[in-house]
Amino acid sequence: MTDPATSAPESELPGKPTAASRTTLSHIMSHNDTNLLGTVHGGVIMKLVDDAAGAVAGRHSGGAAVTASMDEMVFLEPVRVGDLVHVKAQVNWTGRSSMEIGVRVLAERWNESTPATQVGTAYLVFAAVGAEGRPRTVPPVIPETERDKRRYQEAQIRRTHRLARRRAIKELRDRRAAEGLSD
Repeated sequence: MTDPATSAPESELPGKPTAASRTTLSHIMSHNDTNLLGTVHGGVIMKLVDDAAGAVAGRHSGGAAVTASMDEMVFLEPVRVGDLVHVKAQVNWTGRSSMEIGVRVLAERWNESTPATQVGTAYLVFAAVGAEGRPRTVPPVIPETERDKRRYQEAQIRRTHRLARRRAIKELRDRRAAEGLSD
């Protein structure tokens, strides 16, 4: 495993521990949030996920950060009107100017004292940007717990897969263009 404290050699910024930017966003779901099936619309949950991840990315990077991609969004259980949704987000990994933010979505009934149930997960990549919209350097993340270290390692795997997929698609398109095939 790459040492997270030294994983961004281009960065002169001191590292920040995972807990420094971790956050939870909570929201009660109402009838305005429903889809045609009467459960909460996935897009509503995705917006909450993006909002929480954006707050974490901004905190960690110390300024503006924009969503570059949503690597994965998994819905595990439906969310209902009246559920209190908690969106928990943290930085899993950092590059030179990008950060992977991991998000867990939990739901509980607003009027019951039962434990929250995990209803979704997501991984987003954010890029830190300066005032002119150009990428800027982010501090390395320093995983603190064994769970943070596992998440850091898994984020490296996802990054490797994202880059390999992007490269393979580019090679395929280049090959098809060289053969005179167009879409």
